[in-house]
Amino acid sequence: MEKKGSRKTQELGTVSPPERSAGGLTAVALPSSRPIPDPEVPAKARRRGFTTEYKLSILRETDACKHPGEIGALLRREGLYSSHLTLWRKQRAQGILGSRRRGPKPTRPDPHTLELERENRRLKKQLQRAQTIIDVQKKVSTLLGIPLKRPPRAGND
Repeated sequence: MEKKGSRKTQELGTVSPPERSAGGLTAVALPSSRPIPDPEVPAKARRRGFTTEYKLSILRETDACKHPGEIGALLRREGLYSSHLTLWRKQRAQGILGSRRRGPKPTRPDPHTLELERENRRLKKQLQRAQTIIDVQKKVSTLLGIPLKRPPRAGND
């Protein structure tokens, strides 16, 4: 009894020599709507940025999803994470979606500096009161004809 081929080779067929590769596997080109990304790793990773219009359009699409799995499919299609939706929904509810300020964050002043500024304001107010009192005393003394003593001058006496 002579077998022409085993059951496995009859089901799968035989592999001809041009289709073989060094590793035994061949790369098959599949039709795809997306271009194949460059496998080269960039020197520095960049964060993705999303515009306010994009965020709002995604939120509108997720709000329109009625059936189980639709939101997951949307997230996979757009390459987003559920945490993006959570953050964007929270921002939308607070009314701050897309209103992030650019530039350095404002720093809080040093508590010691605040204390010094308070003391400076207090002393300026106290000086203003003292000057007002001195001006009133000068006017009263001139009206009553009371001569004022001049303080002695330092230095050339």
